[in-house]
Amino acid sequence: IPVCPRGSVRCQVSLPDLFDRAVMLSHYIHSLSSDMFHEFNKQYALGRGFIPRAINSCHTSSISTPEDKDQAQQTHHEVLMDLILGLLRSWNDPLDHLASEVHSLPKAPSALLTKATEVKEENQRLLEGIEKIVDQVHPGAKENKAYSVWSGLPSLQTTDEDARLFAFYNLFRCLRRDSHKIDSYLKLLKCRIVYNNNC
Repeated sequence: IPVCPRGSVRCQVSLPDLFDRAVMLSHYIHSLSSDMFHEFNKQYALGRGFIPRAINSCHTSSISTPEDKDQAQQTHHEVLMDLILGLLRSWNDPLDHLASEVHSLPKAPSALLTKATEVKEENQRLLEGIEKIVDQVHPGAKENKAYSVWSGLPSLQTTDEDARLFAFYNLFRCLRRDSHKIDSYLKLLKCRIVYNNNC
């Protein structure tokens, strides 16, 4: 992903290739998300008691996902595809704002700025790649466009420093959590669809 040259009309990429690219991208996004969370934590969150405040406070908590690997294994692949799409779409808006607001952090590390922008762009690329996979796996299927709306921008812009830092902390934490889910589900789907569970 990008899977076709710009302007190409009938470009077709094989399903295994689409999955390979999507899995590589989702793994990379999760890696970046983890890095950002750790960098933010180290510089801004230590000793602030954010962890107990953050339980169940992700904007995507309303999306019901498998609790663990066993549950994910039992979940039909169409449902997993919808979950991946829903999670990716749910992050479009917050990632836009995260990329533009992170510079307002005191002494914001340049690595954090760069990674926030990169995750925003890669999330969009992954979403496009997953849509291509869905087109091949379920051609003509009515796509579920549901996603969770994020309403956290005022918290990222508040003048209350503790509340603002907590909002960033929680966004980074939730991004790491959801990017891990997406990565896990994609790997499971690749195994199931491309390798017929022989992996």
